[in-house]
Amino acid sequence: MVAAKRKVSSYEEIRLRRLEENKNRLEALNLPNLAQALRNSSPLKPSPIKRVKKPRTPEKEVVAVRRSGRVANKPTPVYKEVVFDRVVIPRRCIGKPRDLSNRVYASEEARAEAIERAEKAVSGLEPEYPNFIKTMLQSHVSGGFWLGLPVHFCKTNLLRRDEVMTLIDEEGEEYETIYLARKTGLSGGWKGFSVAHKLGDGDALIFQLIRPSAFKVFIFRADTSK
Repeated sequence: MVAAKRKVSSYEEIRLRRLEENKNRLEALNLPNLAQALRNSSPLKPSPIKRVKKPRTPEKEVVAVRRSGRVANKPTPVYKEVVFDRVVIPRRCIGKPRDLSNRVYASEEARAEAIERAEKAVSGLEPEYPNFIKTMLQSHVSGGFWLGLPVHFCKTNLLRRDEVMTLIDEEGEEYETIYLARKTGLSGGWKGFSVAHKLGDGDALIFQLIRPSAFKVFIFRADTSK
């Protein structure tokens, strides 16, 4: 018990001695006077509050438009929305409309018979001249008057540019037509040949190339009474 009291007493002495030493050190550094001087100085200013910037709204300003001296004394024009009616250009009709009510169509039997007769005639033609058979449709003889030729035949035997192609009938009469290489067909002039020979739907024609730009044409009529 006595030993415990002595231990506590020794601890208190050591603690008091350390407190005294710390006090002497502070006095040596003059820290208490500095702290008092700071307290007596101007009070601390509060931290300013950050203000949130509002987005700037662009101000609208009416500015007078500069006008030319020639129109400065005239009243300012007022622009209004003007609605225009749609202008419809009427279709131009060139010539009289075609009357297609009197078209005569060949039966499949009549068409096949005309082709058969043309094929028999081909066997008697000169083999050195290339040829092909073309059966007539309404678009060839009464509609657009355009005659498309076999593509393979054109690419093999005809020139690869537009040219004047002469059609020679069995009587030796010549008719000039326009051959369009890209479309492989006869355009201008074909109508004249078709009308002159009264070609009809189902007729079979043999085209024999006797010169680079001339066809001999043989016509085999379809019997439309069948």
